[in-house]
Amino acid sequence: MPRIPDTVVFDVGNVLIRWDPRLLYRDFFGDEAAVDRFLADVLPPEWNLEQDRGRSFAEAIAEAVSRRPDQEAAIRAWDTRWHDMVPGEVPGSVAILKALKAADVPLYAITNFSREKFAECQKRFPFLAEDFLDVVVSAHERLVKPDPRIYRVLFERNAIEPAQTVFVDDSLANVEAARGVGMHAIHFTGAADLEAALRDIGFDF
Repeated sequence: MPRIPDTVVFDVGNVLIRWDPRLLYRDFFGDEAAVDRFLADVLPPEWNLEQDRGRSFAEAIAEAVSRRPDQEAAIRAWDTRWHDMVPGEVPGSVAILKALKAADVPLYAITNFSREKFAECQKRFPFLAEDFLDVVVSAHERLVKPDPRIYRVLFERNAIEPAQTVFVDDSLANVEAARGVGMHAIHFTGAADLEAALRDIGFDF
C-alpha cells in the first residue's frame, strides 16, 4: 500500500523564499517607527492581499497614490523595488525540496502571490518553475488562503486526495485551514524542524 501521506505541498513566501517589506522600507525611511506607520496606514496587509487576489500592480499603485499622494515615491517603490523585499531563499528549505524531489516525492505548491511578481520570481528562482508538478497561485484563481476553496483547486486539478498530502506553511491560519479540508499540515518555523517533522511522518529523503 502507498504511504499515506505521500505528497508534499509547499507554501512559497517565507517557507522557500524570504519576503519582508521592512527590508525595503527600513532602507527607504531609515526609521523603524516610520516603517511601522507606512505599513500600517499607507500600504497595510489588506492592501497587499488584493494583489494576491488578482488586482494588478498598476491598479494597486494607482489606488494607493490617489489615496496618499504625499507618499507617492514610497508607494511606487513597492513595485519598482519589490525584489528588495525578497533577499533570497529561506535557509535550508530549498535543499529539503530538492531532496524530496530526488526521492520521487510528488511536490506541489499553493501560494498567495501576485501574478506579476510570481512570474518574476519564477525567473529569479528557477525551482519555482521546475520542481513542482503544479503551483496554485492565488492571483490566478482569485482566491487567497486560508479560503478552503483554494486548497480544493489543487485537489480537483490534480486528482489528489487531501489525506495523501502534507501541507507546509508559515501561517498558522493557513495550516489550520489545510487541516480543515483534510490535509496533514506542518506549521513552518525553520528548515531543521520541517525536516524532522517530515521524517517523523515517514518521508525518506
